[in-house]
Amino acid sequence: MERFTTSQTVGEIVTLFPKAADLFKANRIDFCCGGNVSVKEAAEKRNLSADELLDAICNLYGQYAGKGTEQNWNEAGYTEIVNYIQATHHAFLREELPNLSPYVTKVMRVHGGNHPHLIEVHELFNQLKAELLEHTEKEDTEQFPAIRAYENLPTAANLKAATAGLTDLETEHAAVGEILHRLREITNDYTLPEGACRTFQLVYHRLENFENDTFQHIHLENNILFKRLLEEAV
Repeated sequence: MERFTTSQTVGEIVTLFPKAADLFKANRIDFCCGGNVSVKEAAEKRNLSADELLDAICNLYGQYAGKGTEQNWNEAGYTEIVNYIQATHHAFLREELPNLSPYVTKVMRVHGGNHPHLIEVHELFNQLKAELLEHTEKEDTEQFPAIRAYENLPTAANLKAATAGLTDLETEHAAVGEILHRLREITNDYTLPEGACRTFQLVYHRLENFENDTFQHIHLENNILFKRLLEEAV
């Protein structure tokens, strides 16, 4: 039996083999918000061969299988996952978004005349900042405590509370994903213009790094944490 198939969803494959996220990202395939499509469908949307993409995934898996370097979140408890998300991803965005903000503004003010797309970068970044900070506050104060309570006392009532807001959170994830896709589009995959100053370089580098972290963050919530909870609620 093959390890992976083209009928599996992108999200399923990244859940089973997290390193595949790098391959999907290199091919501009969304594995977090768009993770519910099959490998075949995702490849077709990018005018790629699904079989060749699957071969690349399998080859990559062969290089990393058995090394034990990836956390298997499918086997982790809900509280462990929630604690990790808060300590890693939520902490990162709460530090990075305010710190990066003045640099995005400076680059827009200094270089916006010659590079008009930087005005939209500034607008999108501030929209992303506002939405993500509000979103994570909601998770930290409402959803995650409910998930912990369900794991501590797995009653039907607690499961209902733990899953009550998940659809709304996934909708918010999709909105964030759209902003990140637009940022990548208007920056031409974060390609720096000739002669870009150090601040310009810093902004593009940190925006791309933020995208990487956010995609991993959303994947862990949508395709693992939320999915497992919603499957229990069926």
